[in-house]
Amino acid sequence: MIVDDEEGPRQSLRVIFKDEYNLLIANDGARAIEIAKQNEVDVTITDIRMEGMSGVELLEHLKAIDPAIEIIMLTAYETVDTLRSALRLGACDYLNKPYEVAAIRKAVAAAVERRSLAEEIRNNNRELQELQRELNNQKNVMESSRNRDEIYGSIIHDINSPLTVISGFMQLMNQRLGAKSRLEGEDLDFIKDRLKITTRQVTACIEISRRYLNIIRQIMEDSSCAVVSAVLADLEQNFRLDPNLKDNSFSVESIPGDVSVKTGRVDLTQILTNLITNALQCTKEKHSVRVVSRKITEPLDLSQFVDGPGDLFLNREGFRNMAPMAAISVTDSGPGIPAEIVPKIFTRGFTTKVKNEGSGLGLDIVNRMIGINGGALHLHTRMGQGTTFTIYLPAV
Repeated sequence: MIVDDEEGPRQSLRVIFKDEYNLLIANDGARAIEIAKQNEVDVTITDIRMEGMSGVELLEHLKAIDPAIEIIMLTAYETVDTLRSALRLGACDYLNKPYEVAAIRKAVAAAVERRSLAEEIRNNNRELQELQRELNNQKNVMESSRNRDEIYGSIIHDINSPLTVISGFMQLMNQRLGAKSRLEGEDLDFIKDRLKITTRQVTACIEISRRYLNIIRQIMEDSSCAVVSAVLADLEQNFRLDPNLKDNSFSVESIPGDVSVKTGRVDLTQILTNLITNALQCTKEKHSVRVVSRKITEPLDLSQFVDGPGDLFLNREGFRNMAPMAAISVTDSGPGIPAEIVPKIFTRGFTTKVKNEGSGLGLDIVNRMIGINGGALHLHTRMGQGTTFTIYLPAV
């Protein structure tokens, strides 16, 4: 779209681009807004100084209609404040009048390329969201399955968390690309950093699938270890983008140093992801969730863990109660768990959520993974005081 209140500049731009693009012409800001509402505009070239509505004002209106529109500003009266305002509002480039034909061609070509890239990212994100919806549908269909079907349901449940992280970072990168004309400096570092995290999450999806295939083949990998501080650092960053966080408070306190547990990184990540997600979802009211880890240098005195209305200690028989160990607690300040529900929460398929919102798989998976890795799980809850899940795992 070409916007200028003078006939000469409008016709000059029409001659330059008539053989390359479908052109829409507007003689003022109001007409440009009307055209943008009725058509999908990829790139707009607009003069900054026009009667009635200025180019900067038009820029703001067009971005409100479609934030992805690439806008090139033209001016014969360059001022620092005006250009700063244009760039702040999302202009991708600006040229001084009189401009060279090669320069305006280059600016439009770059804007079209940026628009195409942003659209590709949005399409990928939509496809990813559709995949997540399909996975959720499959997970709900398979809730009551057993044996091998039970494992497939667990794969779908576990793989949903890294997919959510990937989706969040795709949206962040899309937003960052949509506001910049080129990638350099902090913007380039931002994209590189998010791509590294996304790559790690894709690797997690692969490892989750491989782990469950190994279970199907009755192959257990006992030699894998996970550095607690590294897993917690990734989780803290991932949950900052999780939609369940909302306005809730979330904090992580990690064990100093490189303390490792005799558990695969993917296993530990999935255990804690399930517990943290449950803690964030325990109430719709604003609340806090804290993750605290510590090193234990002596075997636990299991006689101190007495099951009752608000306490459960799981995997007492299979627990490798030998030092050193790592204890990781997930605590929420929510309403607590009613005594009549406490014995049921680790039962496969049990959920207190409304239909189609909860699968009842999360805590069953947590309990099973902790047992497989020789750990134990302690639940402590009090009505009106919140809930704490503490996992104990052999460490090195």
